[in-house]
Formats: sequence, structure tokens, C-alpha cells
Amino acid sequence: MYTPELLKSIQDELANLKDQGKYKIERELTSAQGPEVKIGDKTVLMFASNNYLGLGNHPELVAAAKAALDQYGYGLSSVRFICGTQDWHRQLEQKLAEFLGVEDVILYSTCFMANLGFFASLVNEPFGQNEYQDVIYSDELNHASIIDAFKLAKKERVEKRIYPHSDLAALEKMLADDATSNFRHKIIVSDGIFSMEGDMAKLPELVALAKKYSALLFVDDAHGVGVLGQHGAGTPEHLGAHGQIDVLSGTLGKALGGAVGGYLAGKKVIIDFLRQKSRTYMFSNSLPPMVVAASLKALEFLAKNSELTKKSAANTQYFRTQVKALGFKIPDGSHPIVPVMLGEADKAQAMSKRLLAEGLYVVGLWFPVVPEGTARLRFQVSAAHSQEQLDAALAILEKVGKEMKVIN
Repeated sequence: MYTPELLKSIQDELANLKDQGKYKIERELTSAQGPEVKIGDKTVLMFASNNYLGLGNHPELVAAAKAALDQYGYGLSSVRFICGTQDWHRQLEQKLAEFLGVEDVILYSTCFMANLGFFASLVNEPFGQNEYQDVIYSDELNHASIIDAFKLAKKERVEKRIYPHSDLAALEKMLADDATSNFRHKIIVSDGIFSMEGDMAKLPELVALAKKYSALLFVDDAHGVGVLGQHGAGTPEHLGAHGQIDVLSGTLGKALGGAVGGYLAGKKVIIDFLRQKSRTYMFSNSLPPMVVAASLKALEFLAKNSELTKKSAANTQYFRTQVKALGFKIPDGSHPIVPVMLGEADKAQAMSKRLLAEGLYVVGLWFPVVPEGTARLRFQVSAAHSQEQLDAALAILEKVGKEMKVIN
């Protein structure tokens, strides 16, 4: 039973978040996801979605999902190893493996669950060794799912080293210092695209370090797949490291249709091991047939047509150039994630509200989502945005920026 003390402490914490301007608000959409959405009866420009290719409501994906619903039903009501595997699940895993340049793929309910499942399985398993310790080297700006995954690793089984963001000299020093240590496994962990910054990991250099120090390289490319590379295969393809990453995690819930679903991709022996040991796979319901069918359609779409990936890149370059020209501070980069840096949480929240009132939906982010003092608006550009919509968003941003004295 809840105690008055517990409820009072929770109420105090909520009040504290509101006082600091850090209380998050969920706005209810009354339409499908797209370059424009409805909030109630009001239509606004959507610049806060991971729908990078505009596939979230694409007619071909919707049709594929509807057909799967008729053929295979709504859900499997089970996990994969009991009675929850359909032929389309394996087909999607095989298609993803081809697409990503790996031997095999395993599907998860989300990329978050994939990341949790990988580290908990690999690090906590003794593999016949009673006494051992592994070491993980992680970029300080890696996604929350990776941070939480480390919390599932048994403390007595793993050392965790956090290196400064993209500082590969610091990473190499850590690896060199551990070169004579008796660690069982060394694992380098990085996002492909850092979701709050929009910048890319230095993947070719990370590949080289992993080879030099006999470490496994794990890359979460949730924000890269579908968006980057000649064929949309993600950050590794874009940077010339396609097929060279030991383990990739990714999602079906962003560029590839925006629903749910994640995966791990790598050597077949690792994927087979995860099917046997990964608790977030073994004890989570199978992906719904309509999600699997729509994801297959998204991969087919990318294989036939690179225009959406090119349009995403062109829209991003235009939007980044114009935002800089207006005088806003944004980090360098070429990804559709475009952070407009504001510093303080209350300013980011207030500006987000003003922009929405003017018809532009973009979300403010602040601690603990980003480091203290680095609050920002995170714009996300889509291939579905027209030139008119990009210009309309820029005009609203300029107007509100000047009203709030963020720019002159």
C-alpha cells in the first residue's frame, strides 16, 4: 500500500521539475505522423519526429501492413521459441542481414531491448569460466539504452571505462593501459549517430582500434539506418565501414517506417547465442505480423529507390545552412537531427511552446536527456518536407527567435 511519505516525495519531485522548467509535456496528435500533423483541430509543421524518410504513413507500407493483418492476424500471443515465429520473421531477419552486410540478424521488440539483451547476455555468461572479468569502453554520449544495459551487467564481471565524446586518443590510451590486463573480453561501444547531437562516430578509426587491441566493436545505428549511405544501410556504409562492425543494433521504429521493433546484427554464432540466452528476446512477445510486413516493404522500397535518402540529405543541408544563416548556434554535421543550442531548460521549454503556438512542432530537450547547461531544441528534418514547409518552419523560427532575443 502506498504510504503518505512516498506519495509526498513523488509530489515534491514533480513540483521541483515544474519549478525548474524541466517537466515534460506529452502533446496528443489527432492525425497520422507526417510532415504536418494535427493537435486537436490545429495543423502544425512536424519537426520533432524520427520519420526521416516519411515512411511512417507511406501508402505502400500501410497497404503491406493491412494485407498482413488479413493473412496473419493481429499478433502472435507468444514469444519466438514457443509459438511466436512466422516465416516472415525469418525473412525479415535475412533481408536485414543482406542490407547491413552481416551473417545474421535477430529481431527484438525495440532497439532498447536489443541493447539490454546483448550486454546482459554476453557479459554475465561465464562460458565455462568461473573467474573472469570483461571490460567495456563506452562513449560518454551513448544512448540511454546502452547506459542502462551496463547497469544489468554484474559488477564483479565487468569494468566500465567511459571515454570523452569521440576522443579516440583517450580511448586508445585506455585500451593500451589494459593491454596487459587479464580481461576475458574487451568491448568498444558507440552510437553510430549520437541522437542528441546529430554527429557521427568515427567508425573507420574505431574499427582500426578494435582490430589493433583485439576488441569487439558494438555500434548502435538506430538513427543512421535508412538515412545514411548510398543504399540507406546506415552510418557504416556512409563512412566506408560497411560489413566491418562486429555487432550492430538498430531499429525499425525510425526511418524504416516508424513503428516498433529492433534488432542485433552480426556473425551467425553470436546471433545463435542470443537466441538461446538473451532474456529480452526469449521473454518478449514476437513482433506483430503487420510490423514485419511493413518493414519488409520498407527494405524493398530502399532497394529499388534511393531518392528518399537523397531527398533527406538535400533537405537537411538546406535547413542546416539556413538555420546557421539566421544566427542560431548548431553543431556541425550532416544528419537530419539539427540541435539548436539554447543552454537553459526553461528557455528551451518556453521557446518550444511559442513555436508550437505559431504552428511549428519542435521539442525542447534538457537534463537529464542532455548534459546540464546544454538544453536545446532538436529539429528533425524529413524527406517528406516540401520546400514550402522548410521555409515556413524557418520563418517561424526566425520570428520567435527574435521575439525571445535568441537571435538579433
